[in-house]
Amino acid sequence: MASAAEYRPLPPATKGGLSADWLIHDAPHNRLVLYLPDYHTPALAYYQWVSVRTGRAFPVTFAAPKGLSIFLDNRLAFTAATSASYTLDLAKLLPAGSVPGLHLLCVWHPTTPPNLATFTNSLPAVQANKAPVKPVAVQPLPRGHQGQNVFLCFLLLIGLLYGSIRSAYQPGFARIYHLEGLWGKPSNDQDFLTKPTVTWLNLLLVMVFSLSFALLLVAIHTNIQSIVILRRLFDVPESAIIVRVLFYAVLIAVFVLGKYIFLEVMGYIFDVAQLVMVQYREFMRTILFMGLFLPGVMLLYLGLNQTLPETVLWVSNGVVSLMLIGTVVRIARTLHRRASLLNLHLFSYLCATEVIPLIILLKLIVFTY
Repeated sequence: MASAAEYRPLPPATKGGLSADWLIHDAPHNRLVLYLPDYHTPALAYYQWVSVRTGRAFPVTFAAPKGLSIFLDNRLAFTAATSASYTLDLAKLLPAGSVPGLHLLCVWHPTTPPNLATFTNSLPAVQANKAPVKPVAVQPLPRGHQGQNVFLCFLLLIGLLYGSIRSAYQPGFARIYHLEGLWGKPSNDQDFLTKPTVTWLNLLLVMVFSLSFALLLVAIHTNIQSIVILRRLFDVPESAIIVRVLFYAVLIAVFVLGKYIFLEVMGYIFDVAQLVMVQYREFMRTILFMGLFLPGVMLLYLGLNQTLPETVLWVSNGVVSLMLIGTVVRIARTLHRRASLLNLHLFSYLCATEVIPLIILLKLIVFTY
């Protein structure tokens, strides 16, 4: 039976490098079993038998969030001080006097499942077995270096799209991207909130916003695929930057456009259908306006990520948080002008449609890495 076969323990590896087969701890039976990504829930600790020989380097490269730890034979050998890519020589991490042969490698993080796809051999396994290699010292590699060209190309595309849309729809573009219009008087708000919502201008701007937001999420290493449902439906590898950006952009666009259906359902339940269209138009206007600053954050990331990675990560997450929180505040302000939020019924509707989704988005996007 397939269900019995998948719990058969994997035999120890005999080759000199890492393999794609990882083990997890089966607590009820107190043994290590083969990890199946499409079946098992992601774990915080993964194991693998590795063959380490004295005097022969065993370099591995991996991307690690802050706090990720490496154990050899249940002994702590390395802890990532910052979120970065690392190259380690496992042979140098073994305690003095260790017996050559098979050793149990463990990768563990206290809160986030390690990204197993990034664990690779720095040297071909055949070469590692044939001749001694000079040990590779622990050294952080520049984060995001492999994707810089991709990010720059996407930024150039986003700039061209914004310029083209501004030229083709100048009056509507100026109405959205105008600071005084966003925080203007009620008369100005009324003029905007009575305009049609589904227009070619809005659809194009949603597309560019989704692409900008997706680019930033990939850059700051936010893994939306940690959501179990999405991981089962779509298998997007971490190394495929272009595919991930496009995949995230589609998800964001579906969320922005699909929120109208969600608001219609909630408006019917709470009997406030007259506020749904105003709320959705305010939502669209606010996120499109704040999305104009996302390419600037990406430029900051590309310029300072290699020298100040932690600072750039804090700034990026801060901008995303400000955009999400600012959108909810702006929507609440607009709704309060039409019906007082002091009314418990309307306040409950706002919590159901804006506050609770805000908390979920902050958890998935900002506090996942």
